[in-house]
Amino acid sequence: MTATLTDAPAPAASPVSTARAYRFELVKLVSQWRVRLLVLACWIAPALFIIAVSQQTTLPVDMLFGRWMNATGWAGSLVLLGFSGLYALPLLASLVAGDVFASEDRLGTWRHLLVAVRSPWRIFAAKALASLTVLLVMVTGLAVSSVVGGIVAVGGQELVGLDGHVLAPGDAAGKVLLAWACVLAPTLALAAIGLLGSVALGRSPMGLLMPIVVAFAMQFVQMMPVPVAVRLALPTYAFISWNGLFTSPPQLEPLVIGVVVSLVWAVAATALAYVLFLRRDFTDLTHDGGGRRAIALGLLPLVGVLAATAAVVTPATGATGSGIKQEKVQNSVATAFAHLYRLQTRQLNRPDVTEAQLMTTAACTKGGGQIAPEGPGNDWRCVVSWHLPGVEATGSAIYQLDVATDGRFVADGDGPKEVNGYFLVRTPTGDAPNPLWQFDGNVELLPTLPKG
Repeated sequence: MTATLTDAPAPAASPVSTARAYRFELVKLVSQWRVRLLVLACWIAPALFIIAVSQQTTLPVDMLFGRWMNATGWAGSLVLLGFSGLYALPLLASLVAGDVFASEDRLGTWRHLLVAVRSPWRIFAAKALASLTVLLVMVTGLAVSSVVGGIVAVGGQELVGLDGHVLAPGDAAGKVLLAWACVLAPTLALAAIGLLGSVALGRSPMGLLMPIVVAFAMQFVQMMPVPVAVRLALPTYAFISWNGLFTSPPQLEPLVIGVVVSLVWAVAATALAYVLFLRRDFTDLTHDGGGRRAIALGLLPLVGVLAATAAVVTPATGATGSGIKQEKVQNSVATAFAHLYRLQTRQLNRPDVTEAQLMTTAACTKGGGQIAPEGPGNDWRCVVSWHLPGVEATGSAIYQLDVATDGRFVADGDGPKEVNGYFLVRTPTGDAPNPLWQFDGNVELLPTLPKG
């Protein structure tokens, strides 16, 4: 009697779960010294920077809310938010998301990873989620550290809004945190572009640099006198549209459009990256991107996204031209002056007066009245008029305006010096410049509905 021995078939290996692959990719990211240093810097550096700058007499007045850093800690966090949207967040997106796939090409570990996970889409999802998690930790660190640093350095006093109205500490805190939350959307868009560059360009350095190059290109477009629809169709517009939270009433429409557009870009870029990832040849250890094919499948569809969003925004908002019109400039200047006049009155211990009693108006011209009063430029001139109760004479003051392409303007007092000249006033945090001397404002670029 004999027995025949046969090998039992080996059980089919099941793919690793997405959760387990995510934890593995997250550990790989956090174990990199570069990522650890970036996380540490995001949680410590902002507080130290704001504490140092808030004690100086020379403030970063070229940044939004920079002139108020000596007055309230909330201003410091907003200054850092503006700086982060220009430089820090695009750089973080490049260093984290722009390298998450390219690192496997440099190390030649794709075959080992595919054998271990056995599912390309799980690998893609795990890497995308891991990079997103690290970016969220970094952005949270920037927000928390900047707020803590400002409060420690100056305190949580009331904040002067972008149109001159005063926000109570609780209201200011909520809007500062909301502004930080809103910039998550454009950060996700840049991170998705980083994933796309990392997949499409392989070990090429351009994959790592793609988010920051794209961000700087979009910022350059924002500085140009392009139509409002094109400006709103760029995801980086959400990095500046948060300033509408600090007006009364809030200018929410540009912010909502900016967030939605950013999310559309994030979804589109992630989908393109996924398609390219599934199509690539992982057996080629010298993969440096697909050249023209990568550009055709990666960058050209993003140009299509830009065109499509611009085509949707234009009829939906009715926005045309630069959006900077004479009537809008006059209303913005008059509103900001009225609010700041009340603030100056309180600081000088004079009898209070309401905005309705002041009946403030502004008459603005551009280029000395020789050109059409519209569009950006540093040649705007406004004459502000107001009335005081019980006084027959009408007060007037002159301002020179520098209006940027994004609608932000800086008003510089040009007399009379008793009203908008440079002198110090007493505030709860010490002596400060006259609030009517120089102030920031914002012109809403989208058409506004008539009141009534």
